[in-house]
Amino acid sequence: MIAKIMKGSGFKGVINYILDPKKGTELIDSSGVRTDSIKHIVQSFIDQTELNPRVGKVVGHISLSFSVQDSSRLSNEFMVQTAREYMEKMGIKDTQYIIGRHFDKEHPHVHIAFNRIDNNGKTISDCNDRFKSEKICKELTAKYGLYFAGGKEKVKEHRLKEPDKTKYEIYQALKTEIARCRDWKALLVHLEREGIDVLFKYKGNSQEVQGIIFEKNGYHFNGSKVDRNFSYSKIDFALYQNNREHEQQMQGTLNLISNVASVTSGLANDLIEGGLGLFQTHGTVPAEVYNTLDKKKKKKKRKIHL
Repeated sequence: MIAKIMKGSGFKGVINYILDPKKGTELIDSSGVRTDSIKHIVQSFIDQTELNPRVGKVVGHISLSFSVQDSSRLSNEFMVQTAREYMEKMGIKDTQYIIGRHFDKEHPHVHIAFNRIDNNGKTISDCNDRFKSEKICKELTAKYGLYFAGGKEKVKEHRLKEPDKTKYEIYQALKTEIARCRDWKALLVHLEREGIDVLFKYKGNSQEVQGIIFEKNGYHFNGSKVDRNFSYSKIDFALYQNNREHEQQMQGTLNLISNVASVTSGLANDLIEGGLGLFQTHGTVPAEVYNTLDKKKKKKKRKIHL
C-alpha cells in the first residue's frame, strides 16, 4: 500500500478527475456532501470552506495504491475500511470527503478528496504529512498482510526519461556494488567501471567529508537524492558493516580450522598411543607362558642330550 499526497485550492478539478467516467470510477464512500451530482458535491465542499476563508489550499487529495498481487482481496468494502483507517491515523476526521475507486490502471487504487476545513471550521494540519503517511502505510500493510512493493524496485525503467533514467541507473549500481564492497577504494573502482564518477563534499577547509555527489552522463545527483540510503554517512556505515562481517567470517573460519586441527591432532595421538600399546601387548610374553615354554625347551634339550 502506497499513498501519494496532493493539495490544491479548487475542488472542481479534483472532483471531476476522481469521478471521471472514463476511468470506470465507482464512488464507494462519502461523508458530509450531497452525492446526487458532481456539481452538488463540489458545491458542498465549497460551502464548508467559508467557515475559514483565510486558508488558501483547502483541497486534500490522496491516492492509495495497492499491489496487483492483492487484487482478489480488495473488495470495495475492504478498500473503504482501509481508507477510513488511514484517514483516521492521519488526523483527517470530522470533515467532508469522498472516496472514488478507479479501474483505469493495472493496480487497484482509490482517490480520496477531503476538505482541509473541518466541520468546526478548523484547519486539518498537514505538518509532516508525508512522513506520517509512509509510516501509516507500512503499519496497515503489515496489519492486513498486504504485499508491499518498494518504490524503486518496481520502476519500469524503459519508461523513464532523463535525468530520471540516469538517476535510476546510479541507484541500481550503488545497490549492487555497496553490497559487495568492504571499503571506499573498492567501491570507487567498481562504480568507475559503471561510468559513475564520485565527488566528495568537505566541511569548510577540513578533510572531514560531509556529503557525496554521483555523476554520470553529464548529470549530478547528491547521494540522498538518488536514495535516502545513499548519503555519505549511510554508505560509509554500510561499508564498515560489510568489512566487519567479513572479518567475523574469517575469524570464524580460522577458529574452525584450529578446532579441526586440534581434534585431528588428538585423534592422531590416540591412534599412535593405541598402536604402541597394541604392539607392546603382542611383543611381551606373559610370565606364565614364558615359564611354560622355557620348561618345554629344557625338556627337549635333555631329551636330545640323552
